Amino acid sequence: MLFDRVKSLDHILESAKTRGLKRQLGAFDLTMLGIGAIIGTGIFVLTSVAAEKAGPGMMYSFIIAGFICALAALVYSEIAAIVPVAGSAYTYSYAVFGELIAWMVGWALILEYAVAAAAVAVGWSGYINGFLHEIGYGLPLALTAGPRDTIVLADGTTSAGGFNLLAFLVSLFVTFLLIIGTAKSARFTTVLVIVKIIALTVFIVLALPTVNAINFEPMLPNGWGTPASGVGVLGAAASIFFAYIGFDAVSTAAEETRNPNRNVPIGLIGSLGICTIFYLIVAYAAVGAVGAQPGGELSQSKEPLAFVLRAAGYPAVGNWVASAAIIALPSVVLMMIYGQTRVLFTMSRDGLMPKSFSHIHVRFHTPYVVTLITGIAVALFAAMFPVAMLADVSNSGTLFAFFMVALSVMVLRRREPDRHRPFRTPALWAVGPLAMAGCFLLFISLGWGTIQLFLYWAAAGLVIYFSYARKRSIIGKEHADG
Repeated sequence: MLFDRVKSLDHILESAKTRGLKRQLGAFDLTMLGIGAIIGTGIFVLTSVAAEKAGPGMMYSFIIAGFICALAALVYSEIAAIVPVAGSAYTYSYAVFGELIAWMVGWALILEYAVAAAAVAVGWSGYINGFLHEIGYGLPLALTAGPRDTIVLADGTTSAGGFNLLAFLVSLFVTFLLIIGTAKSARFTTVLVIVKIIALTVFIVLALPTVNAINFEPMLPNGWGTPASGVGVLGAAASIFFAYIGFDAVSTAAEETRNPNRNVPIGLIGSLGICTIFYLIVAYAAVGAVGAQPGGELSQSKEPLAFVLRAAGYPAVGNWVASAAIIALPSVVLMMIYGQTRVLFTMSRDGLMPKSFSHIHVRFHTPYVVTLITGIAVALFAAMFPVAMLADVSNSGTLFAFFMVALSVMVLRRREPDRHRPFRTPALWAVGPLAMAGCFLLFISLGWGTIQLFLYWAAAGLVIYFSYARKRSIIGKEHADG
């Protein structure tokens, strides 16, 4: 039977107790980790991608993506409080739908976390390469972008990149930080979160007074968009969705959290709420200050917020915001790699991934083997592919996982109505279906090319599951022995 390997919630909780990670994070740590994971390439870099797809209508895109993420956060909070262990959507699916679906969700989460980390690293490299160029120490152009990316030369012509060296190096640096310890990483992230919030606040204060209503016309140059087109308001929402993901990475830290039943919902909802307010104001200020028509200067910039401030007459502050992005964006890479390693750690603990993935360092108490492997993979992705492509592929995995989490919470509410729920999703039978519908809408708005890549990835996952993982599954062996 394909769907007979269901791991009970009690079994999951007991397994985490006997082979768990050290609990060392509080509510503030989780909120900072959440903000650190959310505020990053989405707002600092993908603003230009959204402008190219939707023009000023990207304002609506931010609202749509934020609303869908808010619904997802509400359902995530309920099941994360019930099952405060590592693994996120993978673990939840294992408890509700069984091993095959759990494997596919875990496989999709690789797209979410590892590919997202690479996208953020590429976004960071765009800022630092621009900064180095400004001060006269720019790298050779071939080392500023991957072979699938496009470089605009001084004479206006374009050329393919070669190897994104700085994106590669920052990924390896963050991997080292994660290996030496979670608590150290959390403190490092808190400092960088403060830097990012200050930078966005300065941007808002300076850009808002320059807003001109004429810059919002026409509001919808590409319309609302159609399924699989990848353009218009919905196409931009599907891309800018990347700006909000990361809050769910808080749930992957549940097994390392003190009092997770209370602190995980606070971290999930608190971080998303703070970031949503910032995003809407920043997007409004950026569009109103310089305009955002497709093909315009904002849509072509690799450092859009710095570009807006320079165009508004604040070149020095624009350079400072670019510097803040350079300093702070590595925190997002850190949180994404962190989330990926905890999912793979849990899959290894279940026998679905190599046993070495769940080895914990004696001194640092971190899963160092899987962290190193993930970091190297992220570094290579970042060196080879452009940010827009990486972000959309990452979103496809995220949307699938969010869809399954919403469905899991509703099924579990029916199946085990008497189970203790430290946090209950309000109006679940409205919130859950709306979250699922929103995820499906954004998924089909990513564009046919991205959808095809996701389907190829899913097919590869099924092959690996039936040829490797299913035979080594711990729960599968338990069922056979029983």
